[in-house]
Amino acid sequence: MRRLPLLLALILSFTFTGNRAAAQQSSAPPAPSAPADITKLFDYDAKLPLDIKENRVYTRPGGIRIIDLTYASPVQGRVTAFLVLPEGKGPFAGILFGHWGPGNRTEFLSESELYARAGAVSLLIDYPWTRPAEWRRPIPNYAKPEVDLPIYAQAVVDLRRGFDLLVARADVDAKRIAYVGHSYGAQWGAILTAIDRRMKTSILVGGVPTAASVWLHDMTEYSAEEKEQATRYVAVFEPFDAIHFIPRSTGIPVLFQFANFEPHFDRKDMDEYFQAAGEPKDEKWYDTGHELMNMHVVLDRGRWLREQIGIEPIAPLMEQALKNEK
Repeated sequence: MRRLPLLLALILSFTFTGNRAAAQQSSAPPAPSAPADITKLFDYDAKLPLDIKENRVYTRPGGIRIIDLTYASPVQGRVTAFLVLPEGKGPFAGILFGHWGPGNRTEFLSESELYARAGAVSLLIDYPWTRPAEWRRPIPNYAKPEVDLPIYAQAVVDLRRGFDLLVARADVDAKRIAYVGHSYGAQWGAILTAIDRRMKTSILVGGVPTAASVWLHDMTEYSAEEKEQATRYVAVFEPFDAIHFIPRSTGIPVLFQFANFEPHFDRKDMDEYFQAAGEPKDEKWYDTGHELMNMHVVLDRGRWLREQIGIEPIAPLMEQALKNEK
């Protein structure tokens, strides 16, 4: 099984893309092609206490605070997260971030400090497989892919709980909340935009419509056993594919950010993902690889967030930061 561990690493990296909380949450029927028993995996009791515990507070220039905290997962264990707060009382916009597969809550941390200066509270969580040992749920389970589905579902549930945390804060305007997700986070974003819908907008970065887009992209070097295992894993994961959920984005503006030099899936897959989305939507393409991290990517995110949730322009903030480095 020489290639399959590498293949799974690519999948993890690149495929996917209280009462007040309950009142804010929009009801939506299951996505048309997603089996009801799968969508039920994303349900949880919003009345359970968040039980937020702050571990440490970091102070940054401009009065920004980064709070290292945990909150209770409705599924099991606790969710490790950073909460990034602007100076002042607000109400501010809110942004929930979903990192790429092998990443963690630090992926968008520097960017969230920029948004704090622009007037947004950000929450950045770790997925269940990147948390401390006492709360970690390891993936993948090659031989039993069914074991992984509830773990993937917990990532979605814990992100939904992140919306609860933001909505419950007095310094956050619940009508100005955005979701930003990269790769795996883009996969979760498609699901969240369909079933939760508390976001004013979503930005999906480096996503694709199906697991097969990566797993079965090129099997010329696979052994017969590897082909069988990859095909089975894709079949088990298929109900979670973004293509079942992204058509339900209608009414929530979605920005798709794609790489012109994407090495892990084809342009046609990215085009299919964009075309399947509801309206309104837009797409941007960049001369990067899958990491999709350069100045233009960040500036476009900032412009989109300014239009959708009313943050301040980030270009002057970036320019000032560069001047301060001199």
